[in-house]
Amino acid sequence: MRILTKKINFRPLLLIRELLKFYVALCHIYDMNDEIVIAGKSQAIQRIIELSEKLSKANSTVLIMGESGTGKELFAKLIHQKSSRNSKPFIPVNCAAIPSELLESELFGHEKGAFTGATFMRPGRFELANGGTIFLDEIGDMPLHLQVKLLRVLQERSFERVGGTKPLKVDVRIIAATNRNLEAEVKEGRFREDLYWRLNVVPIVIPPLRERKEDIPVLCDYFVDKFASIFGFKIKLKQEIMELFLNYNWPGNVRELENLIERLYVLSEGTEIEIDDIPERIRFYENAFSRDLIPEELNPFTAGIDLNEVLREYEKKLILHALNLHNWVKSRAAKYLNINRTTLIEKMKRLEIKDKEKLSE
Repeated sequence: MRILTKKINFRPLLLIRELLKFYVALCHIYDMNDEIVIAGKSQAIQRIIELSEKLSKANSTVLIMGESGTGKELFAKLIHQKSSRNSKPFIPVNCAAIPSELLESELFGHEKGAFTGATFMRPGRFELANGGTIFLDEIGDMPLHLQVKLLRVLQERSFERVGGTKPLKVDVRIIAATNRNLEAEVKEGRFREDLYWRLNVVPIVIPPLRERKEDIPVLCDYFVDKFASIFGFKIKLKQEIMELFLNYNWPGNVRELENLIERLYVLSEGTEIEIDDIPERIRFYENAFSRDLIPEELNPFTAGIDLNEVLREYEKKLILHALNLHNWVKSRAAKYLNINRTTLIEKMKRLEIKDKEKLSE
């Protein structure tokens, strides 16, 4: 049997791949049509908004620090949108999401033939951001050899494409962000000290959501309205649910809260959201009851106190809290307290808890 072989020309496929990658990069450029809204009333957020307004009038490099999900890119967009560069591109780059061997080409572009598959010259993100702003997210994950090249861009505003020798000048503002402690990274030798001080011209530190809980109701209202326009109806969050939100520590910060509100819209069977609709990690969070349940006069560290009476009052307040939280549905309150329903009823009788009794202030 004779086998016919034919040489396949992969050049068109490689060209299409490169064009698609270039198109994806372009899709990130003009995303500033909608006005950036920062929801929050805490003093910390208001101070950062004021600082962002001031920074928008300058071209200084900015380093935004904060935990994941606190809204670092949103503040970077706000600075760009309020600046004189707002008609030019805003290019975000997640340094942690792009493999290290590809990051240099993504940032600085490459010449034709620079490496296998480089079938034509491709501009990098710095060129695409010329005249505008480049946002380097997760800058702490950038490899050391690329930190050297970034340092030169900060110093001279020029670079060479991969495989090129001609310096290219760019007029671009750099805003970097990280969820790492860069000072600690410098001490450990994982981040260049000279680059750190070049980036840290004007630092912005965004506090986690657990440290500014007064923003939670404001953010809830904002996300409820946001998804109402998408889903065509508006959900209602009861006060009991808001109390759970206020007592939760939100490790995922604002992003976690936004995702939760979206989830409630997707899974809800009506506009009324019930306690059972809230994920267990929030409902049964270890601090899901007020730390102020024990008044000062019942503080167990106070001398001359009746320990049995303190424990009795404390137990009664915990049970009342659980019952009021779950609208006096005893099975739910018992589950919340991790006890049997019969045990709960026995404790209610022993503690003389009457139906619908309110938790005393």
